[in-house]
Amino acid sequence: MDKADQWLTTKETAKELNISPRTLNNARSTGTGVVINFTKIGSRVFYKKSDVEIYIEKHTYVHTGQCKPTL
Repeated sequence: MDKADQWLTTKETAKELNISPRTLNNARSTGTGVVINFTKIGSRVFYKKSDVEIYIEKHTYVHTGQCKPTL
């Protein structure tokens, strides 16, 4: 399996983003904040590692006044 195709749990995703799992839970519930596509199987939630990496790339800036265009 390619590393980009790995599935991450909420806890693993939160660790990658240096945020709390609760922040991801709130984002899923409200649709605001850290919005990353996820898959729910039963009661478990998973994020594709490639989607997490895309989120990080889209939110990486050189300075605070810079805004990247939406892809």
